[in-house]
Amino acid sequence: MKGFMHWFKSSNKMKRWMFLILIGILLACYGLAEIIVMKEISFQEVGKVVVIFVIGFIAIVLGLIGLNKRTLEVLIEATDERMENKKNVNINSLIFNKTVYDKGPNIVVIGGGTGLNTVLTGLKNYTSNLTAIVAVSDYGEEATNSRKELDMLPLGDIKDSIVSLASKEEQMDKLMNYEFTNGKLRGLNFSDIYFSAMKNITGNFEDSIVKSNQIFNMVGKVMPVTLDEMKIVAELANGYIVEEKSRIPEVVSDKLTKISRIMLSPSNCRPAPGVIEAIKNADCIIIGPGSLYTNVIPNLLVNGVARAIKESTAIKVYVSNIMTEPGQTDDYSVTDHINAIIEHCGTGLIDYCIYDTGEIVPEFIKKYNLEGQDLVEQDVDTIKGIKFLQRNLSMISNDMIRHDPSLVAESIIELICDDLKYQDKQNDPQYLMLNTKLREEKRINKIKKKMAKKEKKQLEGKAGKREKERKGKSKFSTKYSDRIESIREADRIARRKVQRDQVKRKKSRTTSRNEKISTQNRNKARTSNLKEDKERITKPKSARGRKKTPEEIRKEMLKKLNETK
Repeated sequence: MKGFMHWFKSSNKMKRWMFLILIGILLACYGLAEIIVMKEISFQEVGKVVVIFVIGFIAIVLGLIGLNKRTLEVLIEATDERMENKKNVNINSLIFNKTVYDKGPNIVVIGGGTGLNTVLTGLKNYTSNLTAIVAVSDYGEEATNSRKELDMLPLGDIKDSIVSLASKEEQMDKLMNYEFTNGKLRGLNFSDIYFSAMKNITGNFEDSIVKSNQIFNMVGKVMPVTLDEMKIVAELANGYIVEEKSRIPEVVSDKLTKISRIMLSPSNCRPAPGVIEAIKNADCIIIGPGSLYTNVIPNLLVNGVARAIKESTAIKVYVSNIMTEPGQTDDYSVTDHINAIIEHCGTGLIDYCIYDTGEIVPEFIKKYNLEGQDLVEQDVDTIKGIKFLQRNLSMISNDMIRHDPSLVAESIIELICDDLKYQDKQNDPQYLMLNTKLREEKRINKIKKKMAKKEKKQLEGKAGKREKERKGKSKFSTKYSDRIESIREADRIARRKVQRDQVKRKKSRTTSRNEKISTQNRNKARTSNLKEDKERITKPKSARGRKKTPEEIRKEMLKKLNETK
């Protein structure tokens, strides 16, 4: 009964077609009933009945067609979990999306950390053929209690990549990072328990990750770059060797030096099964963004990985970082990032470099400056064989500067479409589908941005005033309106603070003045009391209230009587 009532929900849009069919049936039945009960048939009456019957019949047909179409939409929509907005969809777009996902380009993303997860989140809206190659490089670091208890590999980056490729990221994130707080499992992490169980079932770590791709219904797959125990070792410019990955930034900052080169220990790490094959079969290989010396370059130093990328015919793209990292890439430019990769792995790894425009509100950059970070310099030098593409890639999320997943994915898919066009494949199904999907995603993103702006205006409650002010505003004021408003707000807060301080000072002055007056009054009262006491003490005994004799009293009374006469 519950499943049956599900079809009558307003979100399913079924009731309108059912209502149309019901109206059609009523009209058709009314027409038939009129013909049956009619005693005399006239041309006018017959025409009326026929029109009613035809309208009813058309309503039934249209209702059945709409009901069947909407049923198909609901069924396909239910299986397409990558759709963020499921309003105003149609059967053609839903089937088209399914085809795009299945026949999309084969993309391999190499890196680790937040940058890798950002690229995966954006690209999964364009293709199901995604492969994330992640470094497992936390050996030698202090292990968590969960890892110690279960004797597990460091799976932080692999776990984050699985979350990024999941159809429901928020739920998967909560599940994979859940830590038990009660009972015998207290202190253990769900992801460590799961991978430990999968390893025991499948027999090895690699198969446990491959099977997890199917169990979690992920878009694409995640692969460790190597299964060998790998440590990242840094040699600094002063010759100092750092053997702990987490201490590299700290030591670089303390020694006032920079990283000379990164090494793997041992140096002969073998690639995990399937890594080289995935690179060879790729249509596009993405390197970065991410920590240059601890996430990006270590993946390329594994035996055979850099050579496979060089020999691949795929498009090779490097997505540059937006901000520098203290202790790793201080004062680095876009070119410095690429030169570091070339120095470690040689040329032929990068065909295109996509970097940000750098148009970020200065207030957010100042927060990073306090932590020793700054914008990656955009002094792009000419490097043979590499084309530089400047794109708007940044966004502000929770007051943090991040790569925008949708903008990064759009830039990469545009590049793939341009390459297909250059190869004269405009009529290729893959090009046609990708190009159409790209235009649709851009249109949806524009609508989302407009809706977000409208909601912001409604919350502020100043939509009408702002519209009037904008008519007389210059281009500068419209471009930097948010920044100007934030500065004004800061000034208002500062003024209110000054006013509060002035009021406090006035209050303190009045209270101190009142206290001073009260102390003076108290002092006067004390001095007067002291004088009276002193006078009373200094008076002779005769004047100090001696008891009078009866004769003296009689004399005083007589004296007063004489004075009155």
